[in-house]
Amino acid sequence: MNLEIKDNVFIVSGGSKGIGEGITRAIVAEGGIPVIATRSTEATIRISGELSKTSNKHHYVIGDLRDTEFCKKIIDETVEKFGRIDGIVNNAGVNDGAGLEAGPGAFRKSIDLNLFHYYDMVHYALPFLKESKGSIVNISSKVALTGQGGTSGYAAAKGAQLALTREWAADLLKYSIRVNAIIPAEVMTPLYRNWLDTFDNPDQKESGIKSKIPLGQRMTTTEEIASMVVFLLSPKSSHTTGQIITVDGGYVHLDRSLT
Repeated sequence: MNLEIKDNVFIVSGGSKGIGEGITRAIVAEGGIPVIATRSTEATIRISGELSKTSNKHHYVIGDLRDTEFCKKIIDETVEKFGRIDGIVNNAGVNDGAGLEAGPGAFRKSIDLNLFHYYDMVHYALPFLKESKGSIVNISSKVALTGQGGTSGYAAAKGAQLALTREWAADLLKYSIRVNAIIPAEVMTPLYRNWLDTFDNPDQKESGIKSKIPLGQRMTTTEEIASMVVFLLSPKSSHTTGQIITVDGGYVHLDRSLT
């Protein structure tokens, strides 16, 4: 399917690792132009080098998304280089385990890490999204719906991202800007691998998780998340807004008796 995003420009926060890397690569595969916004210098240089072998139409901006001025810089630099912005993929964040016992300081730090840049990026990009009638995709987490335990800050941020998705979808109707959210559950990323490796028997832990995923008893791939994101960015989803789409093999919503 031609998703009709050739030469369209999409900013992907955290676009050089895990789910973000998958989204970046999917945009390139469809002829789009990704702009990676991240603090991960080494990973970004690696993926930029790989992409340059087939396409020079990409860009990256290195810095800390917790810095509002850096978020503004991303927008300014993107427009200066490409002259347009067709979409924002808010993806960067980390489950930092800031639970109730961690205290108010840790909670606030977690919100700062996982939430505020979602707002900042869209705020500064808004004039250009109005021009392009662009699309926004927020990457949330199953934790927003199910809880997990021991991660109050991350859960609060991810829940807020879903609320902002619906709020922005309503607020931006008059500009024909679409806003949707993706909820991944169990996706094998480098961060997920690191978490598994903290257990005495990582393979056993991984097998136990997979056994509870109804569709195929396997984890979702980054490519499967990315495919849904790029579809939502594209004109092929032109009448889809305010939606919260769970890409997880039925993990969150299907009856546990199925597994």
